[in-house]
Amino acid sequence: MAGMNINFQQVARGLLRGYRVVQRLQRETGRTSSGPSTSTTARDSPGSQQRSSSPSPSSSHSSGRGLSGEYPGDYRGRVAVSYAPDPDGEPDPGEIVWTWVPYEEDHSRGKDRPVLIVGHDGPYLLVLMLTSKDRNNASSSDADYLDIGTGAWDRDGRPSEVKLDRVIRVRPEDVRREGAVLPKDRFDDVARGLERRG
Repeated sequence: MAGMNINFQQVARGLLRGYRVVQRLQRETGRTSSGPSTSTTARDSPGSQQRSSSPSPSSSHSSGRGLSGEYPGDYRGRVAVSYAPDPDGEPDPGEIVWTWVPYEEDHSRGKDRPVLIVGHDGPYLLVLMLTSKDRNNASSSDADYLDIGTGAWDRDGRPSEVKLDRVIRVRPEDVRREGAVLPKDRFDDVARGLERRG
């Protein structure tokens, strides 16, 4: 064993990441250690794994599928915005990730979509959903949306906007995958937009 250096923190983090990946895969395929689940899961929705932020029946889910528990409800109040992206496999503020987002008008239904992590509320991540629908252009302007440009979160390279008027609470274990890190200058624009909204 002489000359063998082991970084136990890195090993532990790697094992934890692997464990969380297995948990996510089990949820997505509807399998647990006790066998097949009786509920329908995201694997039954072919569009749920695509990076499309436009609504479609194939990417919609009912009854909160895709969540590890009941939806905790939208966040109300001032967000303590933070920017701390870290390529450690864990979801962090400043990162764009994919998760199941309940519809605003019916929390029992929703879809997988990209979201920007902007902070924390206890055990929950605070996120803003992204859309590729253009609501701010030469012919119209919507103060509830802010342009953030393009990035690796959209495989088609479409420009995205972030929805500022709804802050969603997400459990870290419900994050499907990491998409990209939003550059700091664009994140600061989002933080200012949230600040203006109070």
